[in-house]
Amino acid sequence: MTASLEALEKILSGTTAAKCETENLDFKQAKPVLKEAFQDLAEACVCFANASGGTVIVGVIDNKAGEEAFVGCEIEAGILRGKIHQLTTPSLLVEVKTLEFSGRRLLEIIVPEGLEVYSTTKGYAYQRINADCLPMRPLDITRLSEERRGFDWSATASGRPLDDVDPLALRYCRRLLSGSADPVRQRYARFGDADLLNTLQAIANDGSLSRSGELMFCQDPSTIGPSAAVYQHRRTQSGEADAVLRLSAPLVLAFDEVLQAIRARQGITPVTLADGRQLQIEDYPSAAIREALVNAFIHGDWRLRASVQIEHSPQYLRIESPGPLVSGVNTSNILTRGSRARYPALAAGFRLLGLAEEVGQGVDRMYREMIKSGRDVPVIEEDADRVSVLFRGEPPNTRIAKFVASLPEEEQDDTDAMIIIRMLCTKRTARSSDVAPAIQRSQDEAQAALRRLAVDPVNVLEPTRATMQHRYPIYRLRAEVVARLGSAVDYHSRAVDDIDKKIIEHVQDYGEVNNRTIQRLFDIDVYQARDILRDLVGRELLMRTSEQKRGTAVRYGPGPKFPKSKGNRRKRASRTSSGRNPEKETSF
Repeated sequence: MTASLEALEKILSGTTAAKCETENLDFKQAKPVLKEAFQDLAEACVCFANASGGTVIVGVIDNKAGEEAFVGCEIEAGILRGKIHQLTTPSLLVEVKTLEFSGRRLLEIIVPEGLEVYSTTKGYAYQRINADCLPMRPLDITRLSEERRGFDWSATASGRPLDDVDPLALRYCRRLLSGSADPVRQRYARFGDADLLNTLQAIANDGSLSRSGELMFCQDPSTIGPSAAVYQHRRTQSGEADAVLRLSAPLVLAFDEVLQAIRARQGITPVTLADGRQLQIEDYPSAAIREALVNAFIHGDWRLRASVQIEHSPQYLRIESPGPLVSGVNTSNILTRGSRARYPALAAGFRLLGLAEEVGQGVDRMYREMIKSGRDVPVIEEDADRVSVLFRGEPPNTRIAKFVASLPEEEQDDTDAMIIIRMLCTKRTARSSDVAPAIQRSQDEAQAALRRLAVDPVNVLEPTRATMQHRYPIYRLRAEVVARLGSAVDYHSRAVDDIDKKIIEHVQDYGEVNNRTIQRLFDIDVYQARDILRDLVGRELLMRTSEQKRGTAVRYGPGPKFPKSKGNRRKRASRTSSGRNPEKETSF
């Protein structure tokens, strides 16, 4: 099912169309006057073409829900396509399809991402930001035009001589390169100043420093405000700042100072795994923070003369950069679209120094590291003037961190796997249509990820019995996985039922159980097994049967509320039918 059809089904079931609109989906009711309808729909298409493309569904009232939201549209698809082509500059080619839904004729306009900046013939340019269609300012038009033409402002000449390079900044770069594991980078550290700057794309065609070189290596760049970055630390979320750092260029030194300021205030939660290894869980995973910070430095729009803002407290850490996301990237595709540098020369310099990801997977790493540390994924927000990345600093869920650390290494490094496991800690079940938007992939790709997690060697999911033969089954965590995660799952009834069932069957077969057996049954550590036994004893399903009171060898047998087996029930029924009263018999 396509995203458009899913949204239409939600509207039919009671959700207003406005709540179903996204960065790539809009609903419109055609205006009664054809000329106005064509102009309105042309503006909607311009809006998507100047973003990452999208779909407009015509014939739906966006403030209503249910069947009354569907009013239909009688405009001919071919005529509408031609009018949109006529009413846009440059002429925009879209695909228009007829769609029958809920007894109404709708139109589906599919708008591709543009290669240029589009406007209406009246000169109005719009761009989709989140679920809103906003007018573009001259700066927005210039920025988008440069990105789509491949113009790199950071590669242009700054007019500053090479002698303006800060020696400390260059020394810092040599230290980074010499400490790299890559022998090629180590060789760069031995280059002369001019050769090294040229390698870092810091020199323009006229022999002066490029804008990138000026930003990275010079004090007081002409195109940057008084501070490259402003760092504030608070002891509580809304308290007074107890530390404020205003860091000026060079960017490479400002970047390092911000990292050092965050690390100096990091707390550590030690966690011991079942095999004796110890995890050191930081308040905010350094790898995630580093990626968010480097993205702010290399993708922020420095021409706005605004600073990168970092707010740090035990409750949250927020990193804001000036300007919107790069053209074609939005919060719904940022995981899978990959990195698109606003300033390729500046990004190349950071990457060569080892400060940024080579293949544009920094956002993946942010998500992955947060989940591996037992926390929620970062919240990424965008508007026309800034991009914000928020990390929540709640205490880590150590059960999730322990569980993830026990998975095969390749799965620990798989962002899709981490997101799916985290999702199923809060939802009892999920199908591929639920997972697809979370991992920002197609439904078939989401199904492939679910299937991989349900077979060896991972084997942490299982399809439900009723849907296992379906093309897109419903998946859930296996009972033994839920047992290992324990209180990390927000639901308990199925988990408790499945755990109880396995232990009860074992006691019925063998007469007793102990901590070691529980560990083997569910592949958990001694402390998780202890908690399960305490719960069963507390509910009187089990009771201690050995004189030994402490240790993993303490034996437990049936308690007062232990269920009778079917065999016993049949035996009792047989005795009753033969005229014997089992309640009066003496048991030896």
